[in-house]
Amino acid sequence: MSAQITQTTSFIGGRHVPSLLTYANIDPATGGQLGDIARAGADEVDRAVRVAAKAQQEWKRSSPEQRSRLLIATAAVITANRDDLARIESEDTGKPLTQAYADVDVCARYFEFYGHTIESYYGHAIPLAEDMHVYTRREPFGVTGHIVAWNYPLQLIGRAAATSLATGNCAVAKPADETPRSTVRLAELIHSVGFPAGAFNVVTGLGAEAGAALSAHPGVAHLGFVGSTQTGSAIAHAAAERVVPTVLELGGKSANIVFPDADVDAAVPSLVRSIIQNAGQTCSAGSRLIVHRDIHAEVVEKMAAAMAAVTIGYGLDDPMLGPLISAKQHDRVGGFLSEVDSGQIVTGGTRPDGLADDLAAGAFITPTIVDSVDPQSRIAQEEVFGPVVVTLPFADDDEAVALANGTDYGLVTALWTQNISRAHRLAAEVDAGQIFVNTYGAGGGVELPFGGFKKSGYGREKSIEALDEYTQTKTVAIKL
Repeated sequence: MSAQITQTTSFIGGRHVPSLLTYANIDPATGGQLGDIARAGADEVDRAVRVAAKAQQEWKRSSPEQRSRLLIATAAVITANRDDLARIESEDTGKPLTQAYADVDVCARYFEFYGHTIESYYGHAIPLAEDMHVYTRREPFGVTGHIVAWNYPLQLIGRAAATSLATGNCAVAKPADETPRSTVRLAELIHSVGFPAGAFNVVTGLGAEAGAALSAHPGVAHLGFVGSTQTGSAIAHAAAERVVPTVLELGGKSANIVFPDADVDAAVPSLVRSIIQNAGQTCSAGSRLIVHRDIHAEVVEKMAAAMAAVTIGYGLDDPMLGPLISAKQHDRVGGFLSEVDSGQIVTGGTRPDGLADDLAAGAFITPTIVDSVDPQSRIAQEEVFGPVVVTLPFADDDEAVALANGTDYGLVTALWTQNISRAHRLAAEVDAGQIFVNTYGAGGGVELPFGGFKKSGYGREKSIEALDEYTQTKTVAIKL
């Protein structure tokens, strides 16, 4: 069945499952309707979990070689459908087409990466005593549940599905309310290459209904969540009541720290990309710019000039910046800016001029710098989730570290310096799950462990470490 259907449905056991209740899928660029989405609930979730549990009885006995072949085949079929998937992703999220293509490529890379690495993943022999043979096995949990945010649907579901399937689990995914289409299409593709029917299922609907039902279902043995810290706490509580493990990738207030010896001209393009990518709707967005006082004015001036040159428009036209995900999110970002009581808005913070008439109702906002804010202000402490960066001047390394660590979050930090000793020293002192030096992000970073400190969550996705998150260790001790 084509992904271009009037109703985007759940996909359970290899079949589309429509719902009597639906809601509108809104185009964030125009405010118009892209179609209807099936509003599934607890019954569909229960059906999906039961189908996944049945499929897992077969799948857990598959060999690493079998899993590898199907995962790599999935990567190939994702790549073969690259144009279709990128168009869907751009339409649903509003992101520029180039960024949507990158998301498709990274999704395919997850299946390729875990398709290759699963054949080299194994337990260990433990030398306990001459008359004892002791070893460990890495075994799947069973049915894994995945609830993800709307900002990177294909990437977030792709990494979860690939890791879960690679380790012998089967999965049920609940994509975000606003962006389910690419996840349903991915489920079709996974099924098409020969995975057992029900190995990967998708339930569309609202978080308070389908998402809550999935997090509370007694048949789900492992939960993964990507989204806000508030919702992540609720997911963790639901998991704790049933004593099942979780992986939480939550919010961020990530910092770029620019030292006086930094190559400013080389840094500025990356500083801008770190806050305008996906319209700043990224947990790891570089939303705080911590700059040494000696170069503060230079960096802000060059950032403002670069932001003023950012092209804005409809995602499929491939500008540098698309709309926010919704009118609700636009209002949220505007609320932060209207409350600014310290610092100064240097550039941006308004609806862009010159947009086409059909984009007049779109959730657009110009990239924004709020200069020299109070480090304890709301806009410096909380996740805005828009193309808004605040600047914080510092005088020495200790103050820079204190500012970087001065929020509840700890996801990503970048250090911009030519002093390699400083880079190593501060990488150890900053509380963040990923530290970059003279760069920001890693173009998908499939090979790199990703996760947060503090309220940015716990557990790690991506890389070999994710295989440990989706398996449990069994120790076998044999008296010889």
